[in-house]
Amino acid sequence: MSTQTTRPQLSYLADQMNELKQKGTHFKLRVLEDAQAPECTVDGKHVINLASNNYLGLTTHPKLREAAVAAIKKFGVGSGAVRTVSGTMTIHMELEEKIARFKNTEACVVFQSGFAANAGTVSAILGKDDFIISDELNHASIIDGARLSRAKIKVFRHKDTAHAEELLKEVAGEPGHKLIITDGVFSMDGDIGPLPALCDLAEKYGAIMMVDDAHSSGVLGRNGRGTIDHHKVHGRVDVQVGTLSKAIGALGGYVCGSKDLIDFLYHRARPFLFSTSHPPSVAATCIAAFDVLEQEPERMDQLWANTRFFKKELGLLGFNIGGISTPASETPITPIVIGEGRLTMEFSRELFNEGVFVPGIAFPTVAEGKARLRTIMTATHTQDQLTKALEVLKKVGTRMGIIK
Repeated sequence: MSTQTTRPQLSYLADQMNELKQKGTHFKLRVLEDAQAPECTVDGKHVINLASNNYLGLTTHPKLREAAVAAIKKFGVGSGAVRTVSGTMTIHMELEEKIARFKNTEACVVFQSGFAANAGTVSAILGKDDFIISDELNHASIIDGARLSRAKIKVFRHKDTAHAEELLKEVAGEPGHKLIITDGVFSMDGDIGPLPALCDLAEKYGAIMMVDDAHSSGVLGRNGRGTIDHHKVHGRVDVQVGTLSKAIGALGGYVCGSKDLIDFLYHRARPFLFSTSHPPSVAATCIAAFDVLEQEPERMDQLWANTRFFKKELGLLGFNIGGISTPASETPITPIVIGEGRLTMEFSRELFNEGVFVPGIAFPTVAEGKARLRTIMTATHTQDQLTKALEVLKKVGTRMGIIK
C-alpha cells in the first residue's frame, strides 16, 4: 500500500481540482485497451472512436508494424543517448532526409514530440530583443515557445491578416528579428491558416515566416504534404513544423527548412540537445509511413469522403459545427460547439454510455463559453460506423436539449 499522500504544501492543488469538480469540467483519463482504431475498447466498453488523430489509420498498418519489428531486431529497443553524444543512428538520419525530400526543403531535424519541435524552435531562434506576431488561436506549444524565447509577443485576431500587418507596422522600426507564426490547421476548430497573405506580409516587412503543420500533415496537399503545398507557398515559409504523432501514426515532431536553420537547431534547440533520441523502431515506423503516403493516396481520398459525409450530416442534425461563434471547419476536425463546460462534459459522458467516444473540451484548452466536443474523421471509419455514431449523436443530443 502506498504511503504517499498530499502534504499541506500541495493542498492548494486539491483545492483547484475541487473547483473543477464544482464546475463540472473535471475529468478522469479514459483508458484504451486495444489498438487505436475506429472501433475500440475504452474503459471496458466497446465504442466508436471519434477522438483519434490517427487520420489515415496508420497506427495499425502492416507495413509500419513490419518496419518496427525489423528495426528492433537490427538496432535494439532504444538509442541509449541524446543525438549529440552517441544517440544518432543511421535510421535517424534516414528519416530526416526522407522528410526533407517529402516537404521539398533542404534539411530536417526530428524532435521527440511536436510540442518540443515548436517550443524548442521558437525559443532557440529568437531572444529578448525580438518580436513574435502570433495568431490568437495558435497551439499551446507555440505560446510556450514564445514565452521561453523572452521575445516581445504581439497577438493578432484569428486569421485577421490586416491586424497582423498593423502589429508589424508598430514594430517595423524596432531593432530585432520579427517572426510571424501560425498554425496550418487550427486544432480546435479545423480551419486553415491564411498562409499566402501571411507570407506576403513576411516578405513585405522582412519577417521570418513559421507554420505549425501538425494537423495538416497527411491531410492536405499532394500526398499529405501539408498547408505549404496546399497553398503552393513552397520557398516562402522559413520554418515548417510537423508531427509524426498524428497522420504518420507514430511519435515525434520535426522542423524543416534551410540547412543553416537545421544546423543551428542541432546546436541550440534545448529539447533536441537534452532528450534521448527516438527508439529505432519509431524512426523506422515513420520512414514506412512516408512510403505509405506516396504509395496509397486512396487513404487520403477516403479520409476526405468520410469528412464530407460526416460534416454534412452533423450540420443537418442541427448541431453548431462552427461558423457561428467560432471559425468554420475546413478539415476532418469538426467541433460540436456546446458553449457551457458542464453540459459539454455531460454530453460526452452520455454519448460514451451509448457507445460513442468523443471527449469534451473546455477551458483552458478553449476559451470560456466555447466548450465543445471535437470529432475527427479517419480514413478507416466505415459508412456503417459513421451512420451509427450519427444516430447516437441525434438521440443523445435531442434527449439533452442540445438539438431539437
